[in-house]
Amino acid sequence: MPEQLPENWRRFFGDAVDQNLLDGVLAKLEAERAAGTVFPPPGRVFHAFELTAPEEVRVVLLGQDPYHDFGQAEGLAFSVAPGVKFPPSLRNGLREYSDDLPRPLPESGSLENWGRGGVLLLNAVLSVRAHTPGSHRHLGWETVTDRMISVLSGKSPRLVFILWGNYAITKKPLIDTTRHLIIESVHPSPLSAHRGFFGSRPFSRAAAYFGDWQWPELAENDNLFSCTGK
Repeated sequence: MPEQLPENWRRFFGDAVDQNLLDGVLAKLEAERAAGTVFPPPGRVFHAFELTAPEEVRVVLLGQDPYHDFGQAEGLAFSVAPGVKFPPSLRNGLREYSDDLPRPLPESGSLENWGRGGVLLLNAVLSVRAHTPGSHRHLGWETVTDRMISVLSGKSPRLVFILWGNYAITKKPLIDTTRHLIIESVHPSPLSAHRGFFGSRPFSRAAAYFGDWQWPELAENDNLFSCTGK
């Protein structure tokens, strides 16, 4: 199945993300797929854009690149496919989500409901070679996604950008802080979560910025959450 950015997003980005640029990255991606296993699976690279239309975006939650083990990546930053063990960063992110709003802990690590509710779950690099984090940075994805972030900042009237960790924070110069709110903190990784991520309240702060918008809910089940992703 060929990867294709949805038409509504192609119109939104316009010449900033021209088809020749995107075709060049996708050609390199296909060569990588021919040489070995790549995540997310075919047809899911632009899944974040399929779930959230340009006019529906309220929050951009920025990740680095997809999870790199089998069955995890589904084309959404920080999200894993339903039924998959929670990676530690996701587990910590959902713990903060539960404490912040507050809501019960979810039963699934899939964040699709966030995407449907206005949270664009955007990775800066949209693909990865199996078991090799950061392996597709050379494909040119960051040129594409930097332009996407810039257009979102320039054309959207009012957004929240959530930047977790040093890598995401490097994208701040792309964002017009006179128009948009940036919420930044250390990464939810176990290496840093206790140094300022827990208690940072990104979800309620984002919702409060809009007033008439609530952070989308996820399914709930305490027991399944507590036994996964140790």
